[in-house]
Amino acid sequence: MNLCKQTLLCVSTLFLMSSPVLAGGAYLTELGSPLSVGTAGVGNVTNTIGADSAFTNPAGMTGLAESTILAGSQVLIPTIRFDSDVATAGGSDGGNSGTVAAIPSLFAVAPLTEDWRLGFGLSVPTGGGVDYGRDFVGRYQAYKSELAVISISPSVAYRINERLSLGAGVSFIYSDMDLRIAINQPGPSSSDGRAEMSELDDWGYQGFVGVTYKATEQLTFGAVYLSEADVELEGDLEFKNVTVPPLNLLTSQFNKAQVDFTYPQMLRVGLKYKLTDDTVLMADVDWEDWSAFGDTRIGLNGSGTAIQSFDRDFDDTWHIGFAAAHRFAEVHTITGGISYDSSPVSDSKRTADLPVDEHFRLSAAYGREFSEKLNIALGGTFLWLGDGKMDQVAQGERFKGEFSTNHIIFLSASLKYVF
Repeated sequence: MNLCKQTLLCVSTLFLMSSPVLAGGAYLTELGSPLSVGTAGVGNVTNTIGADSAFTNPAGMTGLAESTILAGSQVLIPTIRFDSDVATAGGSDGGNSGTVAAIPSLFAVAPLTEDWRLGFGLSVPTGGGVDYGRDFVGRYQAYKSELAVISISPSVAYRINERLSLGAGVSFIYSDMDLRIAINQPGPSSSDGRAEMSELDDWGYQGFVGVTYKATEQLTFGAVYLSEADVELEGDLEFKNVTVPPLNLLTSQFNKAQVDFTYPQMLRVGLKYKLTDDTVLMADVDWEDWSAFGDTRIGLNGSGTAIQSFDRDFDDTWHIGFAAAHRFAEVHTITGGISYDSSPVSDSKRTADLPVDEHFRLSAAYGREFSEKLNIALGGTFLWLGDGKMDQVAQGERFKGEFSTNHIIFLSASLKYVF
């Protein structure tokens, strides 16, 4: 292989080693509603009382007798700190690399007949980002990565009988990614170059189907399956301060980039048990196919073309959770939940753009009925993302350490109105 081809391979590999980050390496269970935020997501699969069932399990919409909307908003406050003990390129540990985000959501359910329901959801099912700064010790792998995702989800449900309901829908997913990587230019006095991908976006879609089964007056089971979704993000590519040959000549050929990957399929099952007229217990388990997300394809385009494929060797994840809800004084409801998710990536495969290990959620929410039509709720979740270790070599420079502080706080508010 000649020098030009070797360098071309190196340029495209920069991006392969920095494919997009997702929040926690998993789908968000927090959707701005009291049942999602206040139960650590455990109440989603057996939800038969909220309009967010239009997305979390459409079969649950048959539990709503009247047209209902649920509008929510939540703020994500991440604290992600990396502590290095080896950094051959020098630089800083990046401080708090997490970026605060505000996420809206809107859900609606309308009865079509006694047994049919039509639903709509607008939500942010995943996404996230980190920004370590240009002087980060791992900057040659990535120093900034962001993925914004919006899902628009129409759905329908049918009640077969008093016990069994089915539902189905499709999510139209818009994804937008930005990525920044430093380029290690040879020479003792050479400063870093930069590769910047911006406004890489695309639409994809996922199908989902759900079922609820009321085994007894006290016990309800639920299950939902979400298919995978392929996306091909395309956008602008710009190289800055790349001055050393032959990199400067080769990088000048490219002004567009493409990143192809797959959002994973998911299967979730759960139950809820009505302990008393005012107290409900919930549990759920799920499987997420994150090994499919690890397969990434990168393309650089312009007057030249470079295409490479890469398997980040992700692992499928497992989730288990438990929650409870209690109503008192007829108008007040409190919920709480705890859940565990396994890690999608091992210590040897963890990279700067995915600062996640196994993680735990601890959640609570309070809701008040102001009338038969109006309910307002506040909630919060503490998501601990683990203290994963990282030991990587990028562009000839090694950085090693661990994420000593790694968590996200979710604060949410929602309004439910029945027409």
